[in-house]
Amino acid sequence: MIHIAWPWLALLAPLPWLHYRLRAAAEPSGTALFLPFLRGLGSSAAAAHGSRRAQILFSVLWLLLVLAAVRPQWLGDPLPVPTTGRKLLLAVDVSGSMATPDMAGSATRLQVVQQVAGRFIDERRGDQVGLILFGTQPYLQAPLTPDLTTVHRFLDEAVVGVAGSETAIGDAIGLAIKRLKGAALQGGKDSQSAGDEVLVLLTDGESNAGAVAPLEAARLAAQAGLRIYTIGVGALPQPGFFGAPGNSDLDEDTLKAIAKITGGEYFRAADADTLQAVYRRIDKLEPAAGREQWFRPADEWFTWPLGAALLLSIPAASFMSRQWT
Repeated sequence: MIHIAWPWLALLAPLPWLHYRLRAAAEPSGTALFLPFLRGLGSSAAAAHGSRRAQILFSVLWLLLVLAAVRPQWLGDPLPVPTTGRKLLLAVDVSGSMATPDMAGSATRLQVVQQVAGRFIDERRGDQVGLILFGTQPYLQAPLTPDLTTVHRFLDEAVVGVAGSETAIGDAIGLAIKRLKGAALQGGKDSQSAGDEVLVLLTDGESNAGAVAPLEAARLAAQAGLRIYTIGVGALPQPGFFGAPGNSDLDEDTLKAIAKITGGEYFRAADADTLQAVYRRIDKLEPAAGREQWFRPADEWFTWPLGAALLLSIPAASFMSRQWT
């Protein structure tokens, strides 16, 4: 796409024509003094022809200079600009129980999370987002990056059981602390504060694996300035016989304690609609840094008319030298 950076400089283009018109109006008319010894310097057909050629030459030279001055550019395709905002990690449980279809028809818990959390990722423009999948062990599926499309794709590719059938909540928090500290060391000291580091941990069970206890990991996270929002998913347990509560593997007390220790909040999502409401609530509590920014690379073209003007200046200089000799 052709773009003119300084179009207002095109107003200079008619200056040679205006100069010619004003000079013609100022020339005297009527009777003139005749001096025989200046007869050879009088106007003639050859002189008039040379004058017209000079006018054309200098007009073209001027237009080329004006064309260079307006800075013609060729704009390339828009490219995203990396922006600095929150460092937000999503830790998603992919243990065996996430295959339970109890939140939205026949869809599994993980499939519901993929749909809802995927939209949440897409709205985090301006932030760096990463993805941790955990079961018996935690794995960093996507490092912190402003490339939200890639993180969304990695979440969609997650499968139940890829990290083992058990649940290691403490180890998942520990991996998040490690990755955020590593990102801070790589980025050096900047204006970003520790309060901009957030972990959203989603699980449907209790911690029954791993080397680090969940509450111990939460205290380490609080010391590192990591705020954790915990989400418990899965249908609410149905009452048993005589009104007694049914069985549920979700350890809500631990998830509430993790959120409290780190300054976050705990949410319960029994179906797809409530899970959407949870992510909307987190969006309000931790608003995205800003809209995605773009820039278009510009290829400067002013050198071409400027070079042509330089070449034309050679015959122009030659003509002027003949006029003065």
